[in-house]
Amino acid sequence: MTITEDMDITRPAELDMRRLWLGGVATAVVAALIVVVGVIIARGILGISVLAPATAGDLGTSATAVYAVFAAACALAATGVLNLLLLGAPRPLAFFTWITALAGVLAITTPFSQGAPLSSKVFTALINLIVAVAVISLLNGVARSALRPVPPPAGRVRSPDGAPLGTGTVPPGGG
Repeated sequence: MTITEDMDITRPAELDMRRLWLGGVATAVVAALIVVVGVIIARGILGISVLAPATAGDLGTSATAVYAVFAAACALAATGVLNLLLLGAPRPLAFFTWITALAGVLAITTPFSQGAPLSSKVFTALINLIVAVAVISLLNGVARSALRPVPPPAGRVRSPDGAPLGTGTVPPGGG
């Protein structure tokens, strides 16, 4: 049970694990497809040799598959981090966004430490940026949809603003 920063903190919520992890799997598929599409655009349309020599073709080598699987695995790992944060961290979505954004910065800057042509480094960093933005935005939405407000116990009377009766302040003069 947890509350996100944009939810009403007076109403408890429960985490729908099935919805969270199905959304995480869907996000992993999107991350892998971004890599494949990015490599095809780089190699097939722009003629930039990403991950392999130019003679390797539009899909490159098996390194493209490894790259796509790694992107999917990172999205699943991010789902695991999100799951842990939603179980008890204060402001879980804020922490999740910071953690994944910093991991994204690492993924974006890493290509520049490799021995490859500058155009290959830049395009690989661009693919990593798009994957990071997709994972962060999709999983933030998944988290919000996986949190379900817990209905009040049956038979409990509530005021129009949703608070239990008898819990508010008493006006001067006893009301």
